[in-house]
Amino acid sequence: MSYKTLRIVPKTEIQSCVKHQLRNSGRYVLYKDIKELMKDLKAVYTAPDEASALEALDAFGEKWDKKYAYITKSWRENWANLSTYFKYPYEIRKLIYTTNAIEGFNRQLQKVTKAQSVFPTDDSLLKMLYLAMMDITKKWTGRRIDWGQILAQLYVYFEDRIPE
Repeated sequence: MSYKTLRIVPKTEIQSCVKHQLRNSGRYVLYKDIKELMKDLKAVYTAPDEASALEALDAFGEKWDKKYAYITKSWRENWANLSTYFKYPYEIRKLIYTTNAIEGFNRQLQKVTKAQSVFPTDDSLLKMLYLAMMDITKKWTGRRIDWGQILAQLYVYFEDRIPE
């Protein structure tokens, strides 16, 4: 995220995708080690709080750094953006630890705009994106069973940013 974005939306918090970090972590791991290594990493990202997660990361490093030091190094280098979700309760964490839904949505919008690379006006682009968004969201049929609980938690943390 750029400095300009943070100026425009100053309360922005960055949460990198934990799933992508996991994929990158397992990229060069031997097949015989992957199951145990991923189990040990799970203790990091499913920890109840950030302090416990850092302890789990230390334990992971003690066990695996001789063989795969780059994994612990990568988690530590990205920790500021990987650990944002520890501020929130479990219900909100489930929503924000991965960015796959957002990436899928953006990919569908890109598909629409890729077909037409030039737009006569900014309004024509906005209209096309709006119509595409309406079409994309029609296909979202699944409902979260725990949405009421999640919304209540979001109100607690973002009361001034959620419209009634």
